[in-house]
Amino acid sequence: MSCLALAPAGLSYPLWSRTRRLLGAMLPRPVAAAPAPAAHVSELRIDVMLPLVEGELEAIYERLYQPGSKLQGLERRPLHDPQFELHWREADGQWFAYVEDRACRCLAGYTVFNRLVEVDRRTDRHVRSPHSRFAPRYQRRGIASAVYRSVLDAGICLVSGARQSPGAHGLWNHLARRYDSRYVEILAAKALLHLGSEVAPQRMDRLSTRRMLLGAGWTLESFAQAVRMQL
Repeated sequence: MSCLALAPAGLSYPLWSRTRRLLGAMLPRPVAAAPAPAAHVSELRIDVMLPLVEGELEAIYERLYQPGSKLQGLERRPLHDPQFELHWREADGQWFAYVEDRACRCLAGYTVFNRLVEVDRRTDRHVRSPHSRFAPRYQRRGIASAVYRSVLDAGICLVSGARQSPGAHGLWNHLARRYDSRYVEILAAKALLHLGSEVAPQRMDRLSTRRMLLGAGWTLESFAQAVRMQL
């Protein structure tokens, strides 16, 4: 599920629907990643970056402190920098991480950890697919990385979407220095097939091919056994 398809908390569905149609008409078509010169590649399909909707973060931030709002009084968690604080929400098996800039009293951005509808219940217990939206001035400051690490360090494994933005691609490469990075294929039977740490270009072109980061405490073998992933 892309972030464009998911209406963020704080915006009504009719407003989001109209905005999404407008963005769909304005945005260029996805740009395919340039072919790699080597025999193996290490990146997924790269799409253009989707811009934030005007007023999106402001509307969510207002709801964080609005009495009676579903976002008011959420669990708070510290981040890597005391300037930022995480407001954590769980709903329908999905996790929403709202990052507040306490100094500027605004929302820096948010990450949604989606459930993967393509996998079975056994796998769903251990994996989530993250998608982030941050204001430009808060990008490349390690904030999204800290949010992702908080989930990975809790033992949850992350599986990418079918496509990544350039920023997401860089973020995953950065996290791969610390966490075991693999490629998997989501099979029609809703199971995972391990593809290795590198994937041939023809296999990478498939939308079912995803990147995976193993959370803390997992080995490839223990994860495969827990979710019955084919090695």
